[in-house]
Amino acid sequence: MDNLFFIEIGMGCDLHGQNITKASVRAVQNAIHHNSMPGLRSVLPGGSLDHMKVRVKLALPCDKELLDIEQVKAALPYGQVSVEVIEGGMLTTSGVVLPDKDDKNDLIYVVIASVEVGF
Repeated sequence: MDNLFFIEIGMGCDLHGQNITKASVRAVQNAIHHNSMPGLRSVLPGGSLDHMKVRVKLALPCDKELLDIEQVKAALPYGQVSVEVIEGGMLTTSGVVLPDKDDKNDLIYVVIASVEVGF
């Protein structure tokens, strides 16, 4: 990415069910849901959102092999999306196991996302 416009940071959790994809999608949504970029088209090549690049970095505490990257990409409505996974995030306890919420244990999965936009 030669021209970086902004970086947003988000956090997402899966409180029950230990689903790393759900926590990751929530982290991306948290990073982008306060943004509107009305002037972005005026600086993108051809004025098209198709030329926008979106680089996502996810800090996962575990279960990297279970991450559905396509679901993460689908959380971003425009642009050419790439996803990088690194070590990070956090595991903490919910203090309770709820079988009806698909809990395997009492862990909360916490994921941190960095979303970069440019071209």
